[in-house]
Amino acid sequence: MQLPTAPVIPHLPLTPLHEDAHLLAFDKPSGLLCVPGRGEDKQDCLIHRVQQQWPETLLIHRLDMSTSGIVLFARSPEMQRAMSAAFAERRVHKIYEALVAGSPAEPGETWHEIDAPIHPDWPRRPIHIVDPAGKPSLTRWRVLASANGVSRVELQPITGRTHQLRVHLQHLGFPILGDPLYAPESVQKSTPRLMLHARFLQLSHPTSGQQVCIASNVPF
Repeated sequence: MQLPTAPVIPHLPLTPLHEDAHLLAFDKPSGLLCVPGRGEDKQDCLIHRVQQQWPETLLIHRLDMSTSGIVLFARSPEMQRAMSAAFAERRVHKIYEALVAGSPAEPGETWHEIDAPIHPDWPRRPIHIVDPAGKPSLTRWRVLASANGVSRVELQPITGRTHQLRVHLQHLGFPILGDPLYAPESVQKSTPRLMLHARFLQLSHPTSGQQVCIASNVPF
């Protein structure tokens, strides 16, 4: 399987989506790794770019290289530990948006659930599959709009498994446009990138207890 390589993404001064004395959030473009990968061509990544302007910054969580949207960073080891625990304990509310092939439901306010365990497909790594032996995985979703065989879907991952949204939508029969791992070739090639974006984060700030809401504009 030919895996995607990191494209050249221009180095521009970064502007935080959120900034305070403890936390920073940035909008990661599709095609940029969160951390360095294997090989000289995969050393450019979001954490290195952020640390050029904020040297103290530590990564809290990751997005897939192909996924765009909000990534949260800590400005101290203590804050990194606190926020890592918040993610692990599902105290961070996340919303994604995607374009999928087909029409999984009528557009509207009705939320649906995908409750399907996910397991690594070891012979085909990094592929993951729905498998009874996998870890429990739950995604809430609804259709925002649908036209010409494509639907805009809002997604709330309740659990945080690797490739969860991509695997669950493929399992439903409605793969994400541009997905190089889980979509059939015609759907892969229908768009120049994976049409999946981390749009919104809501969390209780570990120091003040106040609710923090971070939003990012969907680029597609």
